[in-house]
Amino acid sequence: MLKVLRPGLARLLAPIGRALARTPLTPNMLTVIGAVGMSAGALALFPTGHLFAGTLVCTGFVLADMLDGALARVKGSTGTFGAFLDSTLDRVGDAAVFGGLAIWLATGGHDRLLAAVALFCLVAGGLVSYAKARAEGLGLRCDVGIAERTERLLIGLVPAGLAGLGVPYVLPIGLWSLAVLSAVTFGQRVHAVWRAASGGAVG
Repeated sequence: MLKVLRPGLARLLAPIGRALARTPLTPNMLTVIGAVGMSAGALALFPTGHLFAGTLVCTGFVLADMLDGALARVKGSTGTFGAFLDSTLDRVGDAAVFGGLAIWLATGGHDRLLAAVALFCLVAGGLVSYAKARAEGLGLRCDVGIAERTERLLIGLVPAGLAGLGVPYVLPIGLWSLAVLSAVTFGQRVHAVWRAASGGAVG
């Protein structure tokens, strides 16, 4: 859903990418820094109930991770391994976010049902990403879906941050909505691959 914003975001990040190109940093280094920082922040802060602080830290490192593409475009160093590393470490960051939320919900949050929903979001998000990767590995197009990674993180982190500020009910609404949207997105991708494998057009 947020694909339409990507060209504008790329233009916004381009000056930062040019500035980073004058430093020893590489796109892969930014990818690793973003993933490690996001994972460390999520696993250190969410399980202890520091939801707002955890959201701020995760958001900051998500933005840092987005700079790897801008830097790669400036340096002309985009490549197969960089794309693989970025996608793989994205899964690590996602697991830390929803795993951290699930730990807090099962312990300090005293809501085991919602903890299970957070774990479902983690697994469903992984399936959404795997479906696309597997389809592309088979030479099939599979870039459909209403809740890609950016949307999933937005729907997960914003309610977590608001819950950390004391806003009631927002975290259950966010996680249940994300669970539904992730399941729908997985279904959309399975259907798209079925159509492509059957010779139909993929929308």
